[in-house]
Amino acid sequence: MLLPKYEAKCACKVQVISVGSGKAMELGKNGDVDVLLVHARESEDKFVAEGHGVNRKDVMYNDFILVGPQADPAGMKKQKSIVDAFKQLGEGRSRFISRGDNSGTDQMEKSYWKQAGVIPKGAWFVSAGLGMGEVLTMAGEMQGYTLSDRATYGAYRAKTGLDIVLAGDPKMFNPYGIIAVNPKKYPALNYDGAMDFANWITSPEGQKTIADFKVSGEQLFFPSAAK
Repeated sequence: MLLPKYEAKCACKVQVISVGSGKAMELGKNGDVDVLLVHARESEDKFVAEGHGVNRKDVMYNDFILVGPQADPAGMKKQKSIVDAFKQLGEGRSRFISRGDNSGTDQMEKSYWKQAGVIPKGAWFVSAGLGMGEVLTMAGEMQGYTLSDRATYGAYRAKTGLDIVLAGDPKMFNPYGIIAVNPKKYPALNYDGAMDFANWITSPEGQKTIADFKVSGEQLFFPSAAK
């Protein structure tokens, strides 16, 4: 979607390391990457405040969704609040599969458990330590629930048979940002390239490319740079 268009424009090659936001920021702290595209706003702000990154820009947003078996044994489709849903899931009557990997999704999930006053533990709670696609696959196989970003769920929906059981709570808003790693900390990094990509992805062309990306006719990301 994005990279082929940008690479054609810059006559360059972008090397991608696809990991969760927490791991991405660790790579940034260690000077192993030039630029981050992440979705964990509190951690992003901390990353910049601690001097690891500069020039954070809003890029796009979508939302988190709660997904589960079509039969919805926990009755999540009756809920409107993600915090109330997590309170009910915390009763342990249905399986919940957690990413457990300090990704942006995992950090958001932890905030929901905290707001719900639940310490998730027991046979019903599975901390996988895996990426979103693998966790969705596990949830489908185990007929459990999980928190997902909408885009990855869209890619795995047909494989897992899971339904969206809760969406639309404002607490489930999922913004993405781009951050250049601080060149003063790591002068050898390609800061000019990082900023060129950041400026392009937030430009009208980059933002239109994001808006035009659809899976099965559904727009999965919404540009936010102008906002």
